[in-house]
This record gives sequence, C-alpha cells and structure tokens, in this order.
Amino acid sequence: MARTTDGNTALRAAMLAAGIGSNRALREALERAGRTLSIPQYSVSARQIARWLAPNPPRPRDDHQRALVELLRMPLSQLGFGGAQQPAGPGPTPVIPPATRSAVPHPAQADGIQPDTIGSAYAAITAAHRHMYWSVAPATLHRSVAEHAALGEALLGQTSGVARRVLAAALAESALLLGRIEFFDLRQVAAADGTFVRALQAAGTADDALLGAAVLGHAAFVPGWAGRREEMADRMRGARAYARRGGAPAEVHAWLDAVEAECLTRCQDVRGALSVLNRASDLLAGAEPAVLPEWFTWFNPTRLTAFRGNTELIAGHLPQARESLARALDGLGDSDGKQAVVVLADLATVEARARRPEDACRHLLAALEQLRITWYETGMERVREARGLLTEWEDTAAVQAVDDRLYSWPATLSSLQR
Repeated sequence: MARTTDGNTALRAAMLAAGIGSNRALREALERAGRTLSIPQYSVSARQIARWLAPNPPRPRDDHQRALVELLRMPLSQLGFGGAQQPAGPGPTPVIPPATRSAVPHPAQADGIQPDTIGSAYAAITAAHRHMYWSVAPATLHRSVAEHAALGEALLGQTSGVARRVLAAALAESALLLGRIEFFDLRQVAAADGTFVRALQAAGTADDALLGAAVLGHAAFVPGWAGRREEMADRMRGARAYARRGGAPAEVHAWLDAVEAECLTRCQDVRGALSVLNRASDLLAGAEPAVLPEWFTWFNPTRLTAFRGNTELIAGHLPQARESLARALDGLGDSDGKQAVVVLADLATVEARARRPEDACRHLLAALEQLRITWYETGMERVREARGLLTEWEDTAAVQAVDDRLYSWPATLSSLQR
C-alpha cells in the first residue's frame, strides 16, 4: 500500500483487522510470533514499532519480516513496506487470493503522473460494478471487480492530492464489493478476509471513516459466522468507532447493530441478538432524514426485519419468525433477488419446523426459481439447510418436486461453477 503523511495506514489497517489495537499490543504479538517461529533471541523494540508505523517506514530486517508475515498473514509489500520481498526460510507463506496476485507493488512515493481526472474516471467504473452486483453472475462479476481493484492499487502510487483521495475511496469501495462477493456469493471466506484488509487499507488512504466502518462491519461477519465471538466483537468495536468518527447517520449504526445481532445469533447468544435488534429498530424509528453514502446499498428497514426473522427462527419463536419473514418478503423490491432467496429459505425452515412440509416446499421452490435468475451461495446454503429438515416427508410429491429442482442440471452446475 502506498504510504501517506498520516503514517503507514496499510500496517495500521492490517493490525486492526487482526484485533491489534496499539503499538504495545503489536510488539507483544510479534514477540509471541517470534517464539512460535523459534527465531533465536527474537525481540522488537517500541522504537522499531513506531518507525514501522510512521510515514516512509524502513524495511524490517529478516527476522522481523518473518514475524510480521506470520502474525498478519499478508505479504510484506501489502503492509506498507513498498516492494520489499518476503524473506526466504521456513516461515509460512500466507495464502494470497488470486485477485491480489496480479496487483503491482506500489511505488515508494506518489509520482503524481496520472491526470487529475483519474480518480473520478476510476470511481465511475466502481459505481457501475455496484449496480451490476444485483444482477450479474457472481463469478463473472468477481473477475471484473478483482481486475479493477488491482488496477486501482497500481494507480494509487501514481496520483496525488484530491485525485488520490477520490481514487483511494473508490478503490476501498471496489475491494469491499470484491470481499462481499467472495464471502456471501461464493463463500470463499479466507479470500474475503484478506480482501477486507485491502479495502480497509484503501479507506485509510482516503481517510474515509464511513467506508472504514462499512469494511470493518463486513469483516466482523468472518469470525462471527465461525462462532469466534471475541474476534467478532473487536472488529465491531472498531466499526463503531469509525462510524462515530465519520458522523454516520442512524441507518449505518442500525446496520452495525444488525450485523452484530446476526453474529451473536451464530455465537449462540440469541437473547443478546434480539436486544441489539430492538436497539436498531428504535434507532430507525427515531431517525431524522439523512443523506446516505451512495455505496450503502445493502441495508434498509426491510432488511432489518429479515435479520430479526432469522434470529427469531433460530430462537425457536416460530410464529414471530413467520410474521417477520413474511413482512420482509413483502417489502423487498424487484432488485432484491438475493435477499429474497434467504428470506424464502428461512420461511421454509419455519414451516418445516412447524411440521407443514407443503408450505415449506412452496417456499423452497420459489427460492430455487430466484436462484435460477440470481445465484447466491449464501442463499443456497439456507435452501439446503431447510431441505435437510424435510427427510421425514421425502416420499411425498411436494418434497420430490423440490429435489427435482434442487438437483436439476442447471442448479447442480451453478452450484459447482459459481
């Protein structure tokens, strides 16, 4: 990541994503990593940490490089140290998503050789990708967005001033979209986690706190869905701090509440999740009209109702879940196909648990029809989970009709290819 006068934002972003909130915490974590790697007499001073986090940081020596790469799981060139290479030796090589391999290491200083219009030109393509997300096949869009993000990273070191900040903000949005596709649409969780770090680095370069909050909110899904509550909570604290710093409108704070609620649900704290959802509802109910960022396209009161319905479902509150999910489904628009799949699958789960298999199958058939139009791997996971609850009625015509659609040639190939 190219460096700015604000310091090494790339390293700061990687620290934050790893749950390391201070220079002292980084020093302690590096010393633990050094012991794990069995580096003889490994130590790192507070002065060295401060130099790495300053503008134009020096290249760390080999043992420090190994510890940094082991701890932060990113190549050194993406931690703000220019084109420095990873050291040779027994240290592990982090898995770099394919989209990042083509990225050109940034120059040590901004050359300012691109025209002043480069930021707005790049942002126009980012905006086009934002609109395409709701209709273009994920694997197809992923390739285009990945190349666009790599282009932005290469251009960033060739810009300065306002153009640089505009470009960095658009790059942050592009990387955020890339991470969303990887996490929600393709279920490439490890790749998404690394991509969110890249997005946070770009947001830091742009000094865009609202984008930082959006990236960290999405990054919280990674540990949250895996049940790693403390790691999730740390990322949520960071997201809320950035939201406050950026003067976020109520809708952004409510979305962060919804993210935390879904993660708490996955961490088996349904009561806590419902409490957070109540807070989000109160926020929206009392919110003054506000101008939302153009990129904030994934949340509204209907989506909050869908979050609530899923939490009520997992809590076993089936009548409440049925009501919330039906209300969410009614409120979705024509462009909300991906969310419709999730809501329909959750409604099918409600009916399966209520021992109403024909109603469950009706919702599953509608979800599969929507998946034929707009693929969404997270939605397909919910469909499979709901279908798994219908084994008692496998011999019925309704369930067999679902299986015929679920294992049709197009659906099977989509599942394998997208």
